[in-house]
Amino acid sequence: MSDSIKHECGIALIRLLKPLSFYQEKYGTSLYGLNKLYLLMEKQHNRGQDGAGIATIKLDVKPGHRYISRYRALGKNAISEIFEYVQRKFAVVQKSNPEEFLDSQWLKENMSFTGEVLMGHLRYSTQSNNSLENCHPFLRQNNWKTRNLVIAGNFNMTNVDELLEQLFELGQHPKEQVDTVTVLEKIGHFLDTENNALFDQFKKQGYSNVEISELIAQNLDVANILRRSAKTWDGGYAINGIFGHGDAFVMRDPAGIRPAYYYQDDEVVVVTSERPAIQTAFNIPIDEVKEIDPGHALIIKRDGRVSLEQFITPTEKKACSFERIYFSRGSDASIYKERKMLGQLLCDSVLKSIDYNIKKTVFAFIPNTAEIAYYGLHDGVNKYVKELQGRKLLRRSDKISDDEMSEMLNISPRFEKLVIKDAKLRTFITQDADRQDMVAHVYDTTYEVVKPHEDTIVAIDDSIVRGTTLRQSILKILDRLSPKKIIIVSSAPQIRYPDCYGIDMSRMGEFVAFEAAISLLRQRGMGNIIEEVYHKCILSLSQEKEEVINHVKEIYEPFTYDEISKEIARIITPHDINAEVDVIYQTLENLHVACPDHRGDWYFSGDYPTAGGNKVVNRAFMNWVEGKTTRAYFSA
Repeated sequence: MSDSIKHECGIALIRLLKPLSFYQEKYGTSLYGLNKLYLLMEKQHNRGQDGAGIATIKLDVKPGHRYISRYRALGKNAISEIFEYVQRKFAVVQKSNPEEFLDSQWLKENMSFTGEVLMGHLRYSTQSNNSLENCHPFLRQNNWKTRNLVIAGNFNMTNVDELLEQLFELGQHPKEQVDTVTVLEKIGHFLDTENNALFDQFKKQGYSNVEISELIAQNLDVANILRRSAKTWDGGYAINGIFGHGDAFVMRDPAGIRPAYYYQDDEVVVVTSERPAIQTAFNIPIDEVKEIDPGHALIIKRDGRVSLEQFITPTEKKACSFERIYFSRGSDASIYKERKMLGQLLCDSVLKSIDYNIKKTVFAFIPNTAEIAYYGLHDGVNKYVKELQGRKLLRRSDKISDDEMSEMLNISPRFEKLVIKDAKLRTFITQDADRQDMVAHVYDTTYEVVKPHEDTIVAIDDSIVRGTTLRQSILKILDRLSPKKIIIVSSAPQIRYPDCYGIDMSRMGEFVAFEAAISLLRQRGMGNIIEEVYHKCILSLSQEKEEVINHVKEIYEPFTYDEISKEIARIITPHDINAEVDVIYQTLENLHVACPDHRGDWYFSGDYPTAGGNKVVNRAFMNWVEGKTTRAYFSA
């Protein structure tokens, strides 16, 4: 994606099902779990570079001994910093007492981060406030083991204000109005409630307090706690949590918006946001990695029992399609095929736009995430060429001349690496004009490939959000090659609406498709629609959440898809370039063909999978009209 946006967080959970001594004997280390956690986090580094954190819990530790360990760090090197911190602790023991380092029981009794339950988190902040305090995992502490709670997640709730009010009604006083706090405290409240009910039950049966603590640990109903906690949540989420005594869970939202995958054998249970991370870290085939069903929680009890239990009624599955287009690693087998298909499905539109003149077209991609779609376009164009050759050579009734045959057989599409993402440049100079000039050089190009004033450049990008980098950098750089025309091709449809489920695309004015629609309304004397939609959005504030509809759709209704695309091309074209610029977008229909199991397309269609989404999009439009740059939702 040429326009960098922040997005998605990544989760990892490991539950070792054997004693630490087992891993020492079989794998030569008691730190098997930590090593695997490191791999899982590094293989999902794409999901979060603002910060990271880990937490571990030891099972069956005697009173008076620490059993919860946590460490968090900020910045793109947070994973390395965390594991270097942990490694230093063990390096001291390994050097001074090598026998104790090989003693798994000694390590568990004396060293932090030697627990059987391990949690990792990678963070992309959706607020400017990126402090260590905002890094997951979050910890809710208590002297009762079964009341301790650690959570980390990839989530965003649209109704934080409503959830906060519910906590007030319960008598709580959260310190912040953010979804991480409300989720932590909501689960924590019902964890306390469950503890209280079990304590009263066993106390009546005559058990001592010490006995009751163990009975509570055995009998906590994790699914019921999650069921009561999530009853009024509105958002997309994959949340993992650990209770102090060792029960663990990963819960997924009822529409399956956020991804969660798991693997289980007799040694380990592991959960991540992305499937290839598990495949790589544990060297297992794709069919052994399962998906947590929407509205279900994978629950791992302290005694090792594993179950998949429904905690909320699943709705129509709307798994995020942006996961497939851009955010997830392309090494996933299904994602790789889908991204290739997205490129291939653009072939007809691209061929029409170049008037089928393969000979005078250079195909390229905008690095780095559009590369797979580029291969799909490559396959589609080559398929067209073969079919053309077949029609011309095999279906002609008259004899073809040698020159004609030679010309037809020599048709060879030119696929080149024209756009190169240069090393990240630092804008040391503070003036805006100078900084913009530096930004224009983030990308470079390959020279002497394009025939000046003859060739058309077709450059595929995976999506176009703001169009800023195209306008300030890429188009200017490509124009230096003196092409006759530049066609920018997006493997994603037009991004028209904000996200509110964990991706930092929340302000209407940042979408070039929205800018184009507003521009067309004003050009054609239809500015009254802007005011009408604004008033409808205001009226929707007094409606019940379930009654609210997406009024912003009316902004786009007067125009065809192609009209919006043409206006986008005009907006992103720098005034000082010579080449004609055109923009081709993927259609919504083709997106569904390529990604049939991920139909969460609200960015493009405006069809939000939860009621809160409609409230957010209307609020985002109101903010734009009122000149506010704040997000239309609360998050962390």
